[in-house]
Amino acid sequence: MKFGGTSVGDASCIARTAQIVAGAASENAIVVVVSAIGGVTNRLIDAAKRAEMGDHGAGANLIDSLRQQHEAVLTSLVASKESRQPLVRKMDEALAEARRLFDGTALLRELTPRALDSISSLGERLSAPIVASALHELGERSEVIDATELIVTDSYHGGAEPQMDLTRRRSELRLRPLLKEGIIPVITGFIGATSEGVLTTLGRGGSDYSATILGAALCADEIIIWTDVDGVLTADPGLVPEACTIPEISYREAAELAYFGAKVLHPKTLRAVMPAAIPVWIRNSFAPDRPGTVITGQGRSIGGGVKALTAISDVALISVGGPGIVGVPDVVGRTFSTTAELRANVLLISQSSSQNDICFIVSSVDAQRTVDALRREFAQDLAHQVVEHITIDPNIAIVAVVGEKMRGTPGIAGRTFNALGQENISIIAIAQGSSETNISFVVENKAMKTALMVTHREFGLQSTPR
Repeated sequence: MKFGGTSVGDASCIARTAQIVAGAASENAIVVVVSAIGGVTNRLIDAAKRAEMGDHGAGANLIDSLRQQHEAVLTSLVASKESRQPLVRKMDEALAEARRLFDGTALLRELTPRALDSISSLGERLSAPIVASALHELGERSEVIDATELIVTDSYHGGAEPQMDLTRRRSELRLRPLLKEGIIPVITGFIGATSEGVLTTLGRGGSDYSATILGAALCADEIIIWTDVDGVLTADPGLVPEACTIPEISYREAAELAYFGAKVLHPKTLRAVMPAAIPVWIRNSFAPDRPGTVITGQGRSIGGGVKALTAISDVALISVGGPGIVGVPDVVGRTFSTTAELRANVLLISQSSSQNDICFIVSSVDAQRTVDALRREFAQDLAHQVVEHITIDPNIAIVAVVGEKMRGTPGIAGRTFNALGQENISIIAIAQGSSETNISFVVENKAMKTALMVTHREFGLQSTPR
């Protein structure tokens, strides 16, 4: 069971989380993975960036605020001062370590990826002992375990990848004996370590990934991601009020939705469990009686081919083009080897049949450095006007139409674009994956909400069975 930031957001949320775990532990062996208290990781990263600019007070002020916040939560949950003391000491040790990192960053005016990982991991190291204490208060035996003992990763800070064989061995050795004794491990999400013991993180929102890595390592019967929504929805309810919960989807559908911005899952979450075919549930910790969504190998058809829509707006369209590039060797290869060197995540690619233009989409945070790198790569071609332009358009959004059964249903693309045309929504670019489970199109940012509502209505997704 993994509990997200909202599910451990304050003392009452943690108490509810503990009740869910305790109820399940009477019937099953449970491993718990926890995120930081909601908002804490963002605050840590923001303070680290301010420290990098020389703000010596940013870290100190945040450390004081976090101490007060976590001590208040702990006091609400654990009545005995004597029981709280060991936890407060551990909390102070973790906060003191973070304070040293903030001070060093401000002094040097340099924030290394390794230091940022250490700073941003603090929230989980503060929340996990509190969750374990709440379980103790209910009479459950639990033990806090830092994921650096379990999840072995490569050395890429800020988005490390697990090394599953080593992770599997460590998890079995460390966790299996506890489970046999009826002890509930409470593990820090988001964090791993290299084989040499250097702390890494799995990327923003990586606690989901932590849970599936550990679930796969232990051959779990199932994994439950507890969050603040009822499951996977047919669209973002903030943009499409008629959106409703989907009872069952496939790994492929869930991965497509996560990749294109659905916030309910980290994009990498399902990688670890797909080979083992472990079902992953998305459920609401604020309404634990609701069934949620189960993600399985095959999913379940709801008719009509289209299962859900998603959209992502914090992106930019980069174009490389001009008539001259038709004769330039390996423009595509040079373009994408350049983006790969930056580790820029390319979300969508489209190329004209004449090869005059290549356009692709990256996250906004990667956009300018990608353009700068491409201009360096094609400097000679630009100078001789072989490549006429490398441009960036930040005012766009991707909308993705997703469904495992779309490839067996004729007319999906036609219906989609006809519905958009009737609303005078212009399509800037289109891409369809070879799996045919996803049709993605690019529109102006201001048209995104309308495009979602129109497409949702066209495929009758508001009547998806609950």
